[in-house]
Amino acid sequence: MTVEPNSDATALVRAATAGDAVAFGRLFERFAPMVHGVLLSRVPSADADDLTQEVFMVAQGRLTELHRPEAFGAWLGAIARNRATDFLRRRKPHAELSFEVPSQDPERSAAEQALHAIRSLPEAYVEPLILRLVEGMTGPEIAERTGLTPESVRVNLHRGMRLLRERMRSDDE
Repeated sequence: MTVEPNSDATALVRAATAGDAVAFGRLFERFAPMVHGVLLSRVPSADADDLTQEVFMVAQGRLTELHRPEAFGAWLGAIARNRATDFLRRRKPHAELSFEVPSQDPERSAAEQALHAIRSLPEAYVEPLILRLVEGMTGPEIAERTGLTPESVRVNLHRGMRLLRERMRSDDE
């Protein structure tokens, strides 16, 4: 008998739907990096942690609306994308500073520059790259948790990395 990679998550979703808080906690542990990565690809990094919590609160409240437990990751990703869109819509507009404020932490500054470069890529590459490079997920983990096919994740990571390298090289020149 072959065990599907999502079968454990599906069982956890069914248990959480029945009210098992421990099962929902395990779903949180398993899917929080994916949700955080989805949010990080769209909102300021300072807001991604709080929004991750909000996404899981929404998901917990709406878990009975999920008709296909095996689609939990894709459903959760959609909630995260919608939450990011709502957040950006409601955010008060602010003026960008026209000068660079030197960062006290050079590593953080480099990470923010890399995140900015990733966000500037075509949308199809942003989420997979953030999930891989920031959240540390493997290609198969990204596919499993987002509902994308392993082939599309592999292609998007490959093409995205190529574009990112080009973008980073041109920024250095």
